[in-house]
Amino acid sequence: MAKIAFILLCHKDPEAIIRQAEMLTAAGDYIAIHFDARAKPEAFRQIRAALAQNPNVAFAKKRIKCGWGAWSLVQATLYAVEAAVESFPRATHFYMLSGDCAPIKSARFAHQFLDNRDVDYVESFDYFDSDWIKTGMKEERLIYRHFFNERSQPKRFYATYNMQRKLGLKRPIPHDIQIQIGSQWWCLRRRTVEWILDFTRKRRDVMRFFRTTWIPDETFFQTLVRHLVPEREIETRTLTFLMFTDYGMPVTFYNDHYDLLLSQDYLFARKISPEALELKRRLGTLYSDEVTQFQISNEGRSLFQFLTARGREGRRFAQRFWETESTLGRERELMIVVCKKWHVAKRLLERIRQVTNVPAIEYLFNEEGTALPDLGGLQATLAKRTRHRRALMRMLFDYYETDRLLVCMDPGSIDLLQDFCGDRAVTKLLEIQCQFTDDYLTGHAMRVGLAGEQTPPETLERLLPTIRGDMTYESDRIRDSEFENHMILRQSDDRGLRADLLARFLDIPREKAQEIAEPEHLFAD
Repeated sequence: MAKIAFILLCHKDPEAIIRQAEMLTAAGDYIAIHFDARAKPEAFRQIRAALAQNPNVAFAKKRIKCGWGAWSLVQATLYAVEAAVESFPRATHFYMLSGDCAPIKSARFAHQFLDNRDVDYVESFDYFDSDWIKTGMKEERLIYRHFFNERSQPKRFYATYNMQRKLGLKRPIPHDIQIQIGSQWWCLRRRTVEWILDFTRKRRDVMRFFRTTWIPDETFFQTLVRHLVPEREIETRTLTFLMFTDYGMPVTFYNDHYDLLLSQDYLFARKISPEALELKRRLGTLYSDEVTQFQISNEGRSLFQFLTARGREGRRFAQRFWETESTLGRERELMIVVCKKWHVAKRLLERIRQVTNVPAIEYLFNEEGTALPDLGGLQATLAKRTRHRRALMRMLFDYYETDRLLVCMDPGSIDLLQDFCGDRAVTKLLEIQCQFTDDYLTGHAMRVGLAGEQTPPETLERLLPTIRGDMTYESDRIRDSEFENHMILRQSDDRGLRADLLARFLDIPREKAQEIAEPEHLFAD
């Protein structure tokens, strides 16, 4: 009978990871865990302590910091696979999971399913001939070297990419491999996994190539399996059920999706909402069930497409997802920097990006040109962003695969601040109260169209007190709203006080906050 070693990459929610490991191993299977080194050390200690006496649990011997689209995701997977191969000699299959996955069949069904066919399950489509990549880079992912992460270091990512294009610094793809692409959620036989590990030790040229490709978790295992395994022994599909919205974001499953999930021709599903506790409980009970029979109808994707199409045509009989999902999620933390001097807030965000791993976005509701990922057009205009503010923010959390997000807003956006601070998510405000000289106010008046180069000095003299009073009024409205987590940092505060506030606001050690607050020019005009 098949014995599965689950390869689990995770970075949050230690209690859920512990429950997931206990559930999967209770059925006689195994699990090897890589817990992201970016996560808090106490969370990893909690997982290790809770699972220390479980012989069917192993941990990657080395933990690394993982970034979306980077080689680190593949390397972390390899570390977990090595631990599983070494620790579980009876494992026949190795199944890739994330902390957001849950079984939608019983262990008995899964083992019988894998016993029925001696194949590897992995999406592996020809990289250049298939249309798996819908938008964005394609050939450029491979022929240029990518040393920086596009999400955490976008300026460096695109600077090095554009420099290579300008100088014609293309590189060849290793001549004897045919690049494949597909989902990272695979299930491979033990022999295949051992061949892959042996390949990684022998073919250093291929390893060097993949280390600097962009999003290698969609190509590395997919390519190597096709290179090493006869085609007749590969089933080009994933055993994990996942869907995407029209905006290219993963569909999240909730408590009322239980029956739909069970009817799909898959063993696991992704992604399960952290708040779907009843769904997780029922699926956990199901996994140890020995008698349930499953009726496979496999209508999930077509049903989802049908209902969303009705919504687009104005014939829907239910609210759109941005109307029904009215919260960002209890487990998420939105940090908002509020500052009238946009350049000051932008400098602070850039410094936070340099020192921490928190995704940070500038004035997304105030500046049309703010750099945002493609979210299916929802980010296209300020009007759309504001109208679908919570949907936009949820999609950004999903895009960056994070529970913590930092954004900038103008103090005049009081309706947005009230909306987000009223959400069930944890919302923090850091208001930077600035000093406004007459010269600054004059420049502000020109930027917003209240004055021009030919405006007489006496008109400006009458106008400036009104503008100054308006800025004071905006700050007073924020204070009068009595937001729960409202902190005030004054432009004149010393570095020690700045570091204290930043440590509280960002929930980071004071030493890190001091590093952020150190530059003399950070809050200068």
